[in-house]
Amino acid sequence: MPQDTPPHQWKTLDQDLNRLSRLEAATMYTSRPLVGVGVSLVFVTLAAVAAAIFTGGEPQGLAVVVAAAFGAYMAINIGANDVANNMGPAVGAKALSLLGAIAIAAVFESAGALLAGGDVVSTISKGIIDPAGLSNTMVFVRAMMAALLAASIWVNIATWVGAPVSTTHSVVGGVMGAGIAAAGFATVSWPTMGAIAASWVISPLLGGIIAAAMLAFIKWRVIYVEDKIAAARVWVPVLIGLMSAAFGAYLALKGLKHVMKIDLPTALLIGAAAGVIFWALSVPFIRRQSEGLENRNRSLKTLFRLPLVVSAALLSFAHGANDVANAVGPLAAVVYVQQSAGVAAEVTIPLWVMLIGALGISFGLVLFGPKLIGMVGSQITKLNPMRASCVALSAAVTVIAASWLGLPVSSTHIAVGGVFGVGFFREWYMERRARKANVNGASGTRLARQERARRKLVRRSHFMTIVAAWVITVPAAALLSAACFWMLSLLGF
Repeated sequence: MPQDTPPHQWKTLDQDLNRLSRLEAATMYTSRPLVGVGVSLVFVTLAAVAAAIFTGGEPQGLAVVVAAAFGAYMAINIGANDVANNMGPAVGAKALSLLGAIAIAAVFESAGALLAGGDVVSTISKGIIDPAGLSNTMVFVRAMMAALLAASIWVNIATWVGAPVSTTHSVVGGVMGAGIAAAGFATVSWPTMGAIAASWVISPLLGGIIAAAMLAFIKWRVIYVEDKIAAARVWVPVLIGLMSAAFGAYLALKGLKHVMKIDLPTALLIGAAAGVIFWALSVPFIRRQSEGLENRNRSLKTLFRLPLVVSAALLSFAHGANDVANAVGPLAAVVYVQQSAGVAAEVTIPLWVMLIGALGISFGLVLFGPKLIGMVGSQITKLNPMRASCVALSAAVTVIAASWLGLPVSSTHIAVGGVFGVGFFREWYMERRARKANVNGASGTRLARQERARRKLVRRSHFMTIVAAWVITVPAAALLSAACFWMLSLLGF
């Protein structure tokens, strides 16, 4: 523009350029979800192509190709929804950036799936239905495909509304619904379903109680003492040792059970050894790290940050090892049926099938995981490294306790229940302090009531949404699965 242009025209040009800049930013923001959908479609297509290659293009391999696409879709949804439970607390506590959490989770989820995901998986998940009721191979293939598709759709819906749900329960509901549609209600093991329903209550309650108890202990022995740093030097290594013991046993039971046969006493011995070793290593480490720190709560956050990051990585490894079967178990069953023309309760998972599960979980985490990570980490209640460490420790300890008691529990429910437990404990503690501080006079009572109303430290809307999603997961997945079974029947699969 010429130098003699009036100033008001310069101003008009600046305004126009600013509008164009905002329009471009808005366009990029609205198109970002489409990029994730596009990449997901490419991955699902590649999974189907891989299945076609490994089945040799045989006519009966069409079911394997379609099942591979469904399995890839399920793996993406597991990454988008389930992984948030492991990484959300660390991100909410600002111990990890969102990008760092995604990178660590992608590596450890894939490593867990490929290294410890195992060679054998029960295709009739947890004995929900009688395999004899699905002895016809085509009916069996149709049921497995319907279960996969229905579980994927349900987890996708849950991710969209911002509710972390159990992918295991989604597959359970899918298998149950397909079994009922194929062979009637008599084929379902209702005692097994009753135990799974009980876990809807048991899992979050155990996780919440243990997480709240750990936070109470940290407040009592570390935060509210005169010399916080000296107390931290004693108790943080003990907590690291306890966390190491819990994760050692957790990984032995859940992450390595397909590689070698490990019973609970052996797992506990492995955990105890890991706890002693890491306690001994952490004593000098915490002492060096605490040198020069001020006697304040902010300093304590520094000491808890590294243990929290390590625990999040270990949880991701165990999750990848344990939950990859939710994506590829039914797919492996379809592959087995097409190759052997027979139905089996357990099948070997080919490497290419396991790769679909591992890569799909990582893609889902990278493309769609941030939404649930942010919700679990910061929108339910405010977390810091101490509180988030309590959630991580609760997840591992609860699984060990549940395995000892023989209770079927969900890692998703445990982790999110731990977040709720920490939040509700903070509410109770704040209310208790407010009542003590305002015991004198009516005005003090009124102030305490106002303080309690203001300090609702757990978002009730998220609480109700998540609990409702948990309750309806199995029946919703079952209804979807029955509908998918009938649709596949009409299509001739």
